Amino acid sequence: MVDFTRRQVLSQSVAAALGASVIGVASGEEVEESDTDGAPSVKGSLKRFSTTAFGAEVTGPFVFEDGSLLYSLQHPEGENPEPFGRAAVGYFSGFQFTFDGSNDDFQEVSVPDTEEKQRQVRSTAGDYEILVQGREPINGGEERLGVVQTPDGTDITPDNFPGAKGGVGAGPDCNQFVPTDEDGTEGYLFTNWENVPGNISRVPLSQDENGEWSADPDAAMNVVNTEAFRELGGTRTNCYGDLSPWNTMISAEENYAHARLHLRATVGDIIESGTGEGLLGGCQFWNRPNPPGIVDAINTYAEDGDISEAWTPQGAWSQVGNEGLAYYLGAETSDLSDSGNTTRPIADVYPNPYRFGYFVDIRQPAAEMPQPIKYWVMGRAAWEAPDIQGDRKTVYMCSDGDSKGIYKFVADEAIDSYDDTDDIAGTLYAPKITNDAASAAESDSRNSPAQTPLEVEWLELGHATNSEVRSWIAEYDGVTQADYLSTHADWAEGDEVTDEVLKQADLSVIENGNRNYITNEEIVEWAEQYEANGPDGVDEELRRVPFLETRAAAKEIGASIEFNKAEGVDTVDNSQPGDFIYFGISEFNDALADDSGDIQMDRVDGGVVYRGVLESDYNVSTLEPVITGPDFTDSPEDANDALRNIDNVYTMRDGRVLCCEDGFGGPARSYPNDGLYVYQPNVVVSANSAAVGSGSTGTVPLTASSLPAGFSGARLTVTVSNPDIASITGVSFPDSLGLTESSISDDGSSATIRVADVDTNVQSGAMDVSLATLDVRANGCLLYTSLS
Repeated sequence: MVDFTRRQVLSQSVAAALGASVIGVASGEEVEESDTDGAPSVKGSLKRFSTTAFGAEVTGPFVFEDGSLLYSLQHPEGENPEPFGRAAVGYFSGFQFTFDGSNDDFQEVSVPDTEEKQRQVRSTAGDYEILVQGREPINGGEERLGVVQTPDGTDITPDNFPGAKGGVGAGPDCNQFVPTDEDGTEGYLFTNWENVPGNISRVPLSQDENGEWSADPDAAMNVVNTEAFRELGGTRTNCYGDLSPWNTMISAEENYAHARLHLRATVGDIIESGTGEGLLGGCQFWNRPNPPGIVDAINTYAEDGDISEAWTPQGAWSQVGNEGLAYYLGAETSDLSDSGNTTRPIADVYPNPYRFGYFVDIRQPAAEMPQPIKYWVMGRAAWEAPDIQGDRKTVYMCSDGDSKGIYKFVADEAIDSYDDTDDIAGTLYAPKITNDAASAAESDSRNSPAQTPLEVEWLELGHATNSEVRSWIAEYDGVTQADYLSTHADWAEGDEVTDEVLKQADLSVIENGNRNYITNEEIVEWAEQYEANGPDGVDEELRRVPFLETRAAAKEIGASIEFNKAEGVDTVDNSQPGDFIYFGISEFNDALADDSGDIQMDRVDGGVVYRGVLESDYNVSTLEPVITGPDFTDSPEDANDALRNIDNVYTMRDGRVLCCEDGFGGPARSYPNDGLYVYQPNVVVSANSAAVGSGSTGTVPLTASSLPAGFSGARLTVTVSNPDIASITGVSFPDSLGLTESSISDDGSSATIRVADVDTNVQSGAMDVSLATLDVRANGCLLYTSLS
């Protein structure tokens, strides 16, 4: 059978004229920042919908069924005037997107050129109305919004627990609305609160007959302050997420503390050098008494000559909050004194590092007590977001931070079809960038990311079930801070923890790794067996490695774990083959713009938004840059209206994409504020799927995705990628198009098509408009056609 997949034809590769207003189809060490070709640029159009208040980033966009829009006001500066000086979630009153594919449904907001404008949330589309604000009383006064509690109901804040992470209730991020009525006017708003311990709140929302939304804080709850969440071990750094196809909130644990390795380092580097100096990440000090104290300790050890040089382990800063998680789980505060945190070990209850860095699905979202489950089998990382495709099996995932990855998971069956989530089974993949143009070493040219697609292959890391991974994780549940000392120093429980004891333990971990968890030797052995026997040929006890140490394992087999701040991934709901998927890379620098690895391109500190096409099996093999941010050496004239440091991406039903910024105060612009932009893609032509037996003929419809400005006519050329396997034999047209013409090359490898809507049958805002139908003959075996 020949499988003619539905492929999107981009504006650069199709010559057409579908309206005067549309372009194209439809009308080692990072290099120094320079004037990069194509930075900034947009393939399509970009329009600023809103700017947020001073100090805040734009996060958590959500579009309701009627087109209403909300987003989070995350960590604004407290000196902003009320109500913009406190974290909040709000919506734009009186505004609804029209979903016709055009940005004509709102006027662009101007740049905030005065302090008054910079200290508020602004939009010309509607006033930003606050629904809820962080730390306000909820649940009948039993809780405060966004604030995690101990089992006895004590708020986990620095005031109550010296050394606990600050910023409690200041970081609302992802928002997902789960309706409880058919009209979508009543339901629950689930919101992530980005802190450690992490939090997810549930707030009842309703819409009145005038289209205005209101919240009921008295009936709200923090769903993590429940026994069901404590049984999972809690959660941490809940960042973005997604609304699942089965209508539940999926929260992503952006677990920066997971970093076992420092930046570009591999475990093999540590084994080869005989020490982890300069190579270890912060998670190797997870169960150290007072974990974040390792940074100052390393500096002292270097000054005293105990190690050759100091470094700040990647993710060490995020170890703040580990002890707060212990209190959340019920640990005694034995490590605290009247003067603050000490190095006395927590020896009774301590969080397991392998329980964090996953996706949390809030099942039974409308129940009195929602039931959280974690997708252990999807790997462990600093997850920013998942995106579950229309087959309900394929999941694309992005991990935030420096030298991180984008990943793929494919379940054996539809994820929501499993009666028991423990039985969910599937395969985890890591990316491998393969095209020479992405590497200065291979192409002898440091190419611009604005002009260079990435070709992706997916390396299988392993296959497992959710229950298998959960059982592997449980083996490390009993490890405490006392084990850090007793394993790595001459110390026994009950002994005094002197500076010398802690130093002995720290230096042992630096040299040989933390022996309380998966060891360096186990990871290297897994990689050797993987290379020799494939992912299914490793010893049973090593199968856990890629699921619990995902980043380290992927690096060890040569995956391209080089992305910097992969902060967004999304497709349209119920995505199908041929649909677009977007990846937001907030900064294109560091490991993406150095002299090592698979990606060695020019540097763009303003970031890149990539777009892929879902193939017939929901695979993505090419990432095309469609939005490129500014160089930070650019002038405000170039940077003021460009997308800078992409964060969340949110694809609306009409194919437009909400693009949120996380680059507050960065250079290049004349103003510091982040904004929300709406990306309108160029009109694209789709070739739908067709399965044809060898020697037989099938039909492939060509459709235009959306025509916001209407349609006058088009000229396009369609090419088969391999004419030895398939050829075009005929072209037919719909009756609605009054003027049509076509020609086919002698070998059937291409067809040129001309159409015109002389009777104006196609109206402005039309979607999925039929242009022609191709007759295609299969000459050989299975292939994926490429139309250009």
